Amino acid sequence: MDPSFKMPSSLSESLGLKKRKKNGDHINHRHAAKRFKSENMGVDEAENVEPRITVFPNYLSNPINTEELTELLQCAALGGNNTVKQPSWCSLHGEKYINVVLVEGVSQSDFYTHYMILNNLRTKYSNRLSFTSSSSSCSLLSTIFNSQVNGLEQLSVSQEQKDNSKLHNVLRTHPVVNKFGTKKRGPTAYILTQEELIKKRFPVKGLPGFEDFAVIDCDNVTDDSPLFGLDCEMCLTKRGYELTRVSLVDGEGTCLLDELVKPDNKILNYLTEFSGITADMLHSVRTTLRNVQVMLMKLLPPNAILVGHNINNDLVALKLIHPHLIDTSLLYRREFGQRFKLKVLAKVALGRSIQTQEEKGHHPVEDALAALDLAKYFISKSPLQVVEDHLEELWGLTMEKEDTPCQSTEPPPSQRFGDVLQRLGRSVSYMGKRSDLPLDLAHQQWHNTDKQVLASFRRQSTCPFFSVLGLSSFTHVPPLLENKLSCHLRDLCVVFAGPFPIDFCEKEVRRLFRCCGSVRTVRMLNTMHRTHAMVDFKLLEGASLALQMLNGATVCGHTMKVHRPVNESTLDFDVTLDALSSDAVNACRLYTVKLNFHTTGNGYDPVGEFAVNGHKSASLPVKKSELSEEGLIETFSRFGVVERVLLGKHGKDAYIQFGNSEGKQAAVESWKELWKDKYITCPALTPAHIASMRPDESPRDLTDQTHQRPQDLAICHMMKKMDVRVGKIFKSLPENTLSMVLLLKHNSAQQPSSPGLCLLEMKREKS
Repeated sequence: MDPSFKMPSSLSESLGLKKRKKNGDHINHRHAAKRFKSENMGVDEAENVEPRITVFPNYLSNPINTEELTELLQCAALGGNNTVKQPSWCSLHGEKYINVVLVEGVSQSDFYTHYMILNNLRTKYSNRLSFTSSSSSCSLLSTIFNSQVNGLEQLSVSQEQKDNSKLHNVLRTHPVVNKFGTKKRGPTAYILTQEELIKKRFPVKGLPGFEDFAVIDCDNVTDDSPLFGLDCEMCLTKRGYELTRVSLVDGEGTCLLDELVKPDNKILNYLTEFSGITADMLHSVRTTLRNVQVMLMKLLPPNAILVGHNINNDLVALKLIHPHLIDTSLLYRREFGQRFKLKVLAKVALGRSIQTQEEKGHHPVEDALAALDLAKYFISKSPLQVVEDHLEELWGLTMEKEDTPCQSTEPPPSQRFGDVLQRLGRSVSYMGKRSDLPLDLAHQQWHNTDKQVLASFRRQSTCPFFSVLGLSSFTHVPPLLENKLSCHLRDLCVVFAGPFPIDFCEKEVRRLFRCCGSVRTVRMLNTMHRTHAMVDFKLLEGASLALQMLNGATVCGHTMKVHRPVNESTLDFDVTLDALSSDAVNACRLYTVKLNFHTTGNGYDPVGEFAVNGHKSASLPVKKSELSEEGLIETFSRFGVVERVLLGKHGKDAYIQFGNSEGKQAAVESWKELWKDKYITCPALTPAHIASMRPDESPRDLTDQTHQRPQDLAICHMMKKMDVRVGKIFKSLPENTLSMVLLLKHNSAQQPSSPGLCLLEMKREKS
């Protein structure tokens, strides 16, 4: 409705003074939701269906829980050819990737308190729902990945188990087959997991003893990632073993780096017999350990896989942390943790002689190349084939004829969500604070700050199928606000009106203002000669319409003024309301009520009289008329495609969801035409997931001008940085990614319940 609109004087003089008549039963608002759901559940998921996520209308104002969130993520990750059903509360089509951002320590209240500075969150996500969970981000993720996948067809992954039952006992119990299986796999199957790195004392970021190690931040790797062979030589100094030479070869066997290094401390023993290093070789060397670290960081691409033999010793000498490693001493496994020497493996598997007696000491380029070729040889064959080809030469085993295969008694494959994703080959990654998650540690990257999480995610050359990012800046920050909806928005639901006759009562005020929207409370403010009222609407739209329609109306001979309270929270109310009406959630939504009055050809025809405390005036029976979905669709379809109609609780008001913002704008500009059909409208302001701006609260005393001070500037700055980071994450997502942001407020016994917020959007082209 036009902001300058005023109700016609003949109507305003008689507003709201006649009792409401009861009409027949209205159409329940869930009827529209059920019809919408049944229509959309049958949509063919063909390639021409626009990728989108749509929340069913009857769930818009209901909070979702962990179970419903898991339902959505399972469908997004395992839908398609499998039999995982669509979620019960939304419709999802066309997703190819999934990205979840967990912001711990921020609640729904905090979001609306800092609404104006959260530009990315409020404009990029068109679905917003309350989220109820008392779990931390770690507990929530554990619950999701440990959840059972119901209705999923048995995956055809048990063929290897059937083949294993036919193997000879010697092969079936062999340590290599036990670890890696029988089938041929890509390089990523042989990368050491985080658990193995920790157990075998490899340099790992965050573990004690490796604090001063340089860290190579890497992207997630795939089977197409390049392999690099690495080998180092050390000498003995007064501080222990230190680096004296490093060699790096690429996948083609080309030497990229072969550098002598001057130790920082005095050398006690050059270990020439093993290292080949002599005092003369290091006499003029000026290259330091730090120089070599920088060289390696420049030479290695972000998705590099390092290969070496006992490579943990090389990394310790380099004081370097790299997450993606293949160790050939652990690839060609032996019983009880024993390991083969590199020269033995090279001789048997490659037919190559290295570290011969003719040469004094080891040659690191030769050793690095041997380790690389051993890994490539293992990958080119299946683990079973490697064992069969070298069973006697390497492991000293033979297969006796009398041995008979036994029947496999392995249990059926796990139906846990995380396990199913792994069996299907769906890449999953987690970046955030160190957490105890039911995920392979090789797919976790632990970081201390949100800045590091963002940088690591954006450096990836390829986006994982299912990525989870944990932002934890607010984890240790005290509660940002009271655990209720923001006072800033709630105060915008209130108007002051008057003057009224001294004996005007609350009942008349309520009947006067309810034509604009549902009224929650009315508080009479009496002075010696005049009466005013504070009217508290349930929705922002009610207060907005009251300001537009009733300011200047004449009631019982008194010209009434309607205005908002003036306090700290309402100084910039016009800016806030403009942002609310144009954000992603409300961009295509319109609010409407319908008035019931009589008209004549010459205009409005006041009829009858109604006495109020002795005051007589021409009275028109003005009230909100009960609405129907069919009637609203018929009326508003002339302005654009109406996707759905959401009726209010008692059918007295409704939200119209247009297919685009142009339809909404056309309806707003056609307020005169709609007024003739007895509709009054305004752009939607209240977020769709909030049924009332004041749920179960006592009325606020807005006559008291003492308000909570604005949040500390440091907190505002943190919220702004968090929003910018979320925006950068969203921008870097590939097309057709289901993007979810969860604002989690962990509640304790000392803190009242504070709901979180779930924001959903399908990233599309040019987002």
